[in-house]
Amino acid sequence: MQLSDFDYHLPEHLIAQHPPAERGASRLLLVDGPRLEDSVFASFAEQVSAGDVLVFNDTRVIKARLFGEKASGGKVEALVERVLDEHTVLAHVRASKSPKPGGRIVFAERWEAEMVERVGELFKLRFLAADNVFDILDASGKLPLPPYIERDTDADDDARYQTVYAREQGAVAAPTAGLHFTDAMLAELEARGVTLAYVTLHVGAGTFQPVRVDNIAEHKMHSEIYEIPAATVEAIASAKAQGGRVTAVGTTSMRALESAARGGSLAAGRGETDIFITPGFRFQVVDRLLTNFHLPKSTLMMLVSAFAGYEHIRAAYAHAVEREYRFFSYGDAMLLEREKDTQA
Repeated sequence: MQLSDFDYHLPEHLIAQHPPAERGASRLLLVDGPRLEDSVFASFAEQVSAGDVLVFNDTRVIKARLFGEKASGGKVEALVERVLDEHTVLAHVRASKSPKPGGRIVFAERWEAEMVERVGELFKLRFLAADNVFDILDASGKLPLPPYIERDTDADDDARYQTVYAREQGAVAAPTAGLHFTDAMLAELEARGVTLAYVTLHVGAGTFQPVRVDNIAEHKMHSEIYEIPAATVEAIASAKAQGGRVTAVGTTSMRALESAARGGSLAAGRGETDIFITPGFRFQVVDRLLTNFHLPKSTLMMLVSAFAGYEHIRAAYAHAVEREYRFFSYGDAMLLEREKDTQA
């Protein structure tokens, strides 16, 4: 398939620049093959049944954007892609001249870092202070809002661009399908007999990188670290044995689960994935997907097309544009049923 197959027209005013006034006050589009139904997220609990499993990504967004300057006085902007250890990170660096190995950068007039080496398009930076890098980012970094949100980060984003169940630090972008959930909604789901399970996948900035090839088979997917707890594997196995459904909350949860099942069965543990899900992919774990609306010509458009069916997704997106749903990270959600012939 070609990149143009995943394009669609999106009026700019439908790109959500702010979260809804209250968490969870979003719309929800139900997509089951050709059937489309307009709903609201407040009624999401009615869409799941006792014995079902919801799988959430509990990654926590870090304040990954830092501003500083080199010894020469040149300005530097760094976006941390991955924390390697308590003092070292891989980062995207923007500067008039790229820093050289051994070069020093002072961030926020306080934190000195040394450029160790280039790693592909990224820079390995070692912070020289005794402080843990997570503490440095929390003290002096800024939350990295997606590039299509055309405003500066404000205090509200520190809470709203984070899920209520976020625990494991390391993401550069939020697993946005989870932003709709409130503590009250989670409690309601458990009261209905739904099992809440968790995975961790640290979302990297690569999630926003455009696809630069026309033939999508030539695209090289970015890599992300994930971890699947044994308790989640057990919960999924138990649900499937009793006829329950597995709903991935967000494409990151799905990527983690389907990556961990590539050996033929879902396995617990930690790994690194560059899985690229496109039409023709055979799903082994996930029955339903809760997700937001994605950018035109993005790898995530390809993923949802693989899951729910290419023509069904095109119809759903046309419907969402016509009904003026809100798009992208702070936008509305849709609940997708897996197309029947996509199961392995």
